[in-house]
Amino acid sequence: MPVAAPDTQQGVGQSRIPAELKTFFAIADKWRLSADEQIALLGSPGRSTFFKWKKDGGTLPADTRERLSHILGIWKSLRILFTQDERGEEWVRAKNRYFDGASALDVMLEGMSGIIRVRRYLDAQRGA
Repeated sequence: MPVAAPDTQQGVGQSRIPAELKTFFAIADKWRLSADEQIALLGSPGRSTFFKWKKDGGTLPADTRERLSHILGIWKSLRILFTQDERGEEWVRAKNRYFDGASALDVMLEGMSGIIRVRRYLDAQRGA
């Protein structure tokens, strides 16, 4: 099931969580990411910062915004490449010959360069 773009207009009682972060948390649920995996993908903010972001939002560092941009690009590529959403979600954790037997998630957890590597691979696969 595609992740719907969250409503970004703020009003009384509405979330202050940035749209890209809200979408990341929805993707994290689909990918069954642990809190530690989410923290690593977001650039290893402190645990208290992470849980504050998850609950109330907040200002995101440029590095985290860049990571989110690439992760959302990875999500988009998976939606284009796989006709069944579940297959794309499974692909993230499946061993991959291109990544020397590691999963895409394993590569992304290595840091920004791993996230970019997975995104470039998927972009190339879809001809972007």
